[in-house]
Amino acid sequence: MSVLEHDPALPQPMLPPPQVADDLTLADLGAALKAGWRDFRSLPQFGLFFGGFYVLAGLAIGWFTVTGGEPTWLIPAMAGFPLVAPFIAVGLYEASRRREAGEPLSWRAVLGTLKGHGDDQILSMGVIVFVAFSFWMIIAHAIFAIFMAESGMGGDSLAALLTPAGLAMLTVGSTVGAVMAFAFYAMTVISLPMLVERKVDFLTAIIASFAVVRRNPVVMLGWAATIAGLLFMAMLPAFLGLVAALPVLGHATWHLYRRAVR
Repeated sequence: MSVLEHDPALPQPMLPPPQVADDLTLADLGAALKAGWRDFRSLPQFGLFFGGFYVLAGLAIGWFTVTGGEPTWLIPAMAGFPLVAPFIAVGLYEASRRREAGEPLSWRAVLGTLKGHGDDQILSMGVIVFVAFSFWMIIAHAIFAIFMAESGMGGDSLAALLTPAGLAMLTVGSTVGAVMAFAFYAMTVISLPMLVERKVDFLTAIIASFAVVRRNPVVMLGWAATIAGLLFMAMLPAFLGLVAALPVLGHATWHLYRRAVR
């Protein structure tokens, strides 16, 4: 499959339906991470820009949550925060695509990726990302209300999370959150890189993404665990680790996509 030379200002031909691999291996994950690290080292300006933006977004969410007098909301907000990472990494997919194809790299080209191929498909995925994050917050609020209302305790203190009701809430919330996060991961892990490279509608890209996960369950579960683990560790030191973790994972996801879609 040839790599498209695409200018958002020019009309792009529609490509045939994507063919997805069913033979991914765990070695592909290691190769993708190595390639992602190489891209980050070769294109640090883009990685640091998007990684820094992600860090600032996380700090802003944390600040508004705590200063708004709802410290217990910090946990669901931070748990849902990685949901927006694939959309923020769209520019990194384009940077890797251009480096791989030997095309010129510029801020205008990378930042203009959100326009997609002039059909707003990537922006449509951005709306889905926002809706998914909002839906998670609504679900988290419902779970919180159910458990804490039964306990008769308020939610204005993190100490409430250490009560039996609080621990039960965390258990249920973590389980529900993990299921929702994996469903969202399966929907976006391949679809967003595909929308960067190919002129397809977002439904076709989502179907292809689910197909890759369904045909390679062990490998894609491993990639989901890798992303979750690295992002969690990177968030611990005041989100600062995300400056490097996000771009490496973003570039790596591009290379895994190239292996998964032919």
